[in-house]
Amino acid sequence: MKTLLRLENLGLFILSIYLFSLLDFPWWAFPACLLLPDLSMIGYAFGNKFGAMLYNFFHHQLLAVVVYLIGIYFHSEWIQFVGIILLAHSVMDRIFGYGLKYFSSFKDTHLGKIGPSN
Repeated sequence: MKTLLRLENLGLFILSIYLFSLLDFPWWAFPACLLLPDLSMIGYAFGNKFGAMLYNFFHHQLLAVVVYLIGIYFHSEWIQFVGIILLAHSVMDRIFGYGLKYFSSFKDTHLGKIGPSN
């Protein structure tokens, strides 16, 4: 099942690259901005619960799709770009096994625990 989920997310990552290619941005903007959603980890400075909520908000794929669609509606390539980056980043995280966070710990995700098992 994990392989199937990784393949599904790989397909979504390729889709995000394709959608980016339709925009009028330089090629380097995609990799340069790809890790920006991880800035949401700063929420963990205010505790696990707030950190998980902020992290999950910026890593939720529905947010990415809604932002992208808002960009289409308002004919804004910048908003579309933000939606694409949010999607690409979240599916990249899923490919590498990083999921949405539980309140208990940063390492507790919906895909299992992050890091070495004891």
